[in-house]
Amino acid sequence: MNILLPGLFIGIAAGLLGALCGVGGGIFMVPVFVTFLGLTQKQAIATSLAVIIFTSLAATISNARAPQPLIQWPLFAACTVGSVVASWLMAEKMKSMSDDTLTRIFAVVLIAAGVWMWIKPSPAAKPPLAAEEPGTPS
Repeated sequence: MNILLPGLFIGIAAGLLGALCGVGGGIFMVPVFVTFLGLTQKQAIATSLAVIIFTSLAATISNARAPQPLIQWPLFAACTVGSVVASWLMAEKMKSMSDDTLTRIFAVVLIAAGVWMWIKPSPAAKPPLAAEEPGTPS
């Protein structure tokens, strides 16, 4: 089966979701790759992660060019260090796990994230991460 055209449409949908929701499209791509394209869970995860490199790069460039800063660079740096190390280790571990186990883990993470987002307080009710200096004009 030719996967180029379906891949293009999956990429468009993942890019839209990633840019709007900050999910990188993986929550969309992995299930679609498995269900509609017949990839194994491992192949779907690995392919999704590879796509996310360029999806993230495009969105990062756009967000960095915003008139008002959107990216919290110190947070970015700290998260990058932790996530790169953890991703490398888990990518190695993933290779030895069964597709069924990976599918179940993926489902639990999606459900937990969805429930958390449904019940958490509105971001408008919380103070911003980086408080302004006293006397700094808003």
